[in-house]
Amino acid sequence: MKGDRVEVVIDAGGSTRTYEIEATRAGRRVDVTHGRGLVEVTETTRGGTPVRSARFMAGRVLALVEHPAPRPGADDDTEVTPLRRSA
Repeated sequence: MKGDRVEVVIDAGGSTRTYEIEATRAGRRVDVTHGRGLVEVTETTRGGTPVRSARFMAGRVLALVEHPAPRPGADDDTEVTPLRRSA
């Protein structure tokens, strides 16, 4: 869905680098696959055609965070009450 994005933080030899891959158009999604020492993040169309992809060595990946696009609430969603802090 447009607005979905994945943030990848990697070790760049003494510092960190952050990369963001985002679904840029309606109907596109961001897929994450990992295996054989690689992490691949791909933006794909509805039909499954890859548009953009990024590959990272799995040993260098410090964090991989998926940020879904905000979805509108349904009519039957109940209000969430915050937890109270105990004394």
